Amino acid sequence: MTTAESASQPSQTGEFDLGALLAERGAERYELHSRYLNHQLPRMLHTIGFDKVYERAEGAYFFDADGNDYLDMLAGFGVMGLGRHHPVVRKALHDVLDLNLADLTRFDCQPLPGLLAEKLLAHSPHLDRVFFGNSGTEAVEGALKFARYVTGRPRVLYCAHAFHGLTTGSLSVNGESGFRDGFAPLLPDTAVPLGDLDALERELRKGDVAALIVEPIQGKGVHEAPPGYLRAAQELLHRHKALLIADEVQTGLGRTGDFYAYQHEEGVEPDLVCVAKALSGGYVPVGATIGKDWIFRKVYSSMDRVLVHSASFGANAQAMAAGLAVLSVMENEQIVAGVRATGELLRSRLAALKDKYELLADVRGRGLMIGIEFGRPRSLKLRGRWTMLQAARKGLFAQMVVVPLLQRHRILTQVSGDHMEVIKLIPPLIIGEREVDRFVDAFSAVMDDAHDGGGLVWDFGKTLVKQAVAHR
Repeated sequence: MTTAESASQPSQTGEFDLGALLAERGAERYELHSRYLNHQLPRMLHTIGFDKVYERAEGAYFFDADGNDYLDMLAGFGVMGLGRHHPVVRKALHDVLDLNLADLTRFDCQPLPGLLAEKLLAHSPHLDRVFFGNSGTEAVEGALKFARYVTGRPRVLYCAHAFHGLTTGSLSVNGESGFRDGFAPLLPDTAVPLGDLDALERELRKGDVAALIVEPIQGKGVHEAPPGYLRAAQELLHRHKALLIADEVQTGLGRTGDFYAYQHEEGVEPDLVCVAKALSGGYVPVGATIGKDWIFRKVYSSMDRVLVHSASFGANAQAMAAGLAVLSVMENEQIVAGVRATGELLRSRLAALKDKYELLADVRGRGLMIGIEFGRPRSLKLRGRWTMLQAARKGLFAQMVVVPLLQRHRILTQVSGDHMEVIKLIPPLIIGEREVDRFVDAFSAVMDDAHDGGGLVWDFGKTLVKQAVAHR
């Protein structure tokens, strides 16, 4: 009998024991992924040395079997806003399971969705109603559908380098060709440069635009909308009877030092707002499309249309309980204020390193969404190495920094996007001065090594160059 066949057999007691299953077969994790899931994931992790085995997690840290801690500066792409296994969220999920609620009957009105919508709308004073789905891309899909329906127009504008999800509708407003290639035909949408009001107005004059969807700070590269752009874009859109959609899937719920990133600019009141990620508490997927009353009333215009947009698992009790617990923690622990203080400390300490390291080109962002960009050095010796990397593949130097941060300093980060020399920091919102010190010290050590012109950083760079050339 094979290992897979034996695992499918019931235990002698007829009970399912998750802990026993993991104890027996957890060591097969990479083999299982290679055989049954995306086979390129384990291959990539092995290649860059990210094939770690984490046994448990708490707050902003992972732990391996030897008890070594790893600082998480990625937060599961922003999902783990409150860190891992926050006790309040954990208790809420135990409570909701113990209540044995009559969930998802489809033909009643449970209280938890209404309570969570009420809480969300308290942070969104110009918005009136909420649709709950299961992910960020689903929240975007809802916003696109709503905007097209209520305006009667087919086209949605999006910004170059935007990321709004990977399902077909949200992929149509994805600004990176690497994600779009091979999946045509997509919806008839059009990219405009972030911050370019003239380009926006030229498209609006064509009369077929339903909306502009925009991230107030783009996740790819951590580029912020220029001051005044969102307000001016909103005015242009409304003048042409189109809508403003704010994608706050990653930037929302305190990430940038305000509840929503668009709130940093006075007078910006999007017609539709998409949230997800951190609302889950890191446990149960949840997404929300939040909008103005007139939009919802037009979409759900009669009882015949009551289910015209719905989701089978949307507004389930576990997701709603997690969301309510998250918002309670944010209020009681003053998470947003903490993000402003810690984010400013981290950004300012990193920005102060620009004069020390010629490879460090820029430090930007808001709150705990920070981009660290690398650029062409001045000195001849470093310039030659930089040119070699760029000729092989843009983005290799940023990867050269990310790898030793994990391998030598046990800090998990990510390169911000394909062909970008940018590292993005989106740590759990609960980090403090201790984590800032640890990251800045480790980053400085890696940059010292890179500027010395040798050592592990450049040795790894040679390996990346060979791989990049081999895969052309």
